[in-house]
Amino acid sequence: MAVDLFTRHFLGSFFLLIGILFACRALGLYARLGFSHINYGKSGTATWWNRQLFNVFRAAILLVCLARMAWPIDPWLGVIGWLYQPPVLLTGVLVLLASFGLASYLQAYMHADWRSGIDREQKPVLITSGPYARTRNPLFLSVMLGQLGFFLALPSLFSLVCLLVGAWVIRRQALAEEAALAELYGEPYTHYRQQVPRWL
Repeated sequence: MAVDLFTRHFLGSFFLLIGILFACRALGLYARLGFSHINYGKSGTATWWNRQLFNVFRAAILLVCLARMAWPIDPWLGVIGWLYQPPVLLTGVLVLLASFGLASYLQAYMHADWRSGIDREQKPVLITSGPYARTRNPLFLSVMLGQLGFFLALPSLFSLVCLLVGAWVIRRQALAEEAALAELYGEPYTHYRQQVPRWL
């Protein structure tokens, strides 16, 4: 079907371009500001393991989506037939695009204060305005929205595992980052946390 072919090529192209965009943004910030905006944390810590697990799944998603463009691997992914319908697939595409737009907006809103992980060396400004006045973790919400979109665009056991593990890792990372921010910023962050919900 035409929708199936479209979503196959969309997913492969989408995740490849996301990877390129993320890498180029990080490299550009490093070239201009002289330090990495990506922070894994100390080797073996919970945040380090969160990042490793997230990267493994991100790489698996990219490889699977690229492979689907050329080979019939869907039976290996445990495709959920009753969900694998054009309206669901197209809804997934729209949700992925909404997630991408939201994440791009949020990273632009943070500008040079954007970080991936906990930065204890180059302490960014504590942002509490705009989208951060409604939720403490809007970027994490946009990532989880993208994970939901991926599941809908490729309803399968593979994408369901990615969704569940991804949401679990993001929740763990949010808790770790909030604890670190409370330590870094003290009373201003404690007040902010009392005023604004973690999610919605």
